[in-house]
Amino acid sequence: MKETFKIEVPGGAEKVLLHCCCAPCSGAIIEYMVSHGIRPTVFFSNSNIFPSREYELRKEECIRYCLTTGVEFVEDDYDHDAWKCIAEGLENQPERAGRCLQCFRFRLERAARYASVHGFSVLTTTLASSRWKSLEQVDAAGEYACSLYPGVTWWGQNWRRGGLQERRCEIVREQGFYNQDFCGCEFSRR
Repeated sequence: MKETFKIEVPGGAEKVLLHCCCAPCSGAIIEYMVSHGIRPTVFFSNSNIFPSREYELRKEECIRYCLTTGVEFVEDDYDHDAWKCIAEGLENQPERAGRCLQCFRFRLERAARYASVHGFSVLTTTLASSRWKSLEQVDAAGEYACSLYPGVTWWGQNWRRGGLQERRCEIVREQGFYNQDFCGCEFSRR
């Protein structure tokens, strides 16, 4: 991978909780972290994904990639009903609107809670690698989530830079990942 930038983990932490939305978005990030001595633990918290078949397919792809890279995988409890409560009234909004912000907050709050309970001082997310997501919304949600758990720092990294977007596409092809065409939320399919 052509390297055009260096990342700095807040506080110099070597152990990072990486909230993961899917294998295609996480591939290059995990590869980059591992090659730079950072040990991510992948936290799969995606109660937004529907139907359950879609959720299971994405989860299995993440597990498969974690096994090939030697990275630990942790699955959060799937609670689609709770997620639908935060999306209520926002169902007809387009991508990058209020529903997405609430969705990011929901998922990253759960990740920040896990980080706090399990001794992770730094949290970041693969959501910041998708060109379909607002980096501002992702960062706002991450900052908010970490503010609820003292001792957990939000690492707002733009994972599209430094050749990672190009490497992402290569890894998807190399691994033969299922590469979905929607974020997972039933409302985004509209």
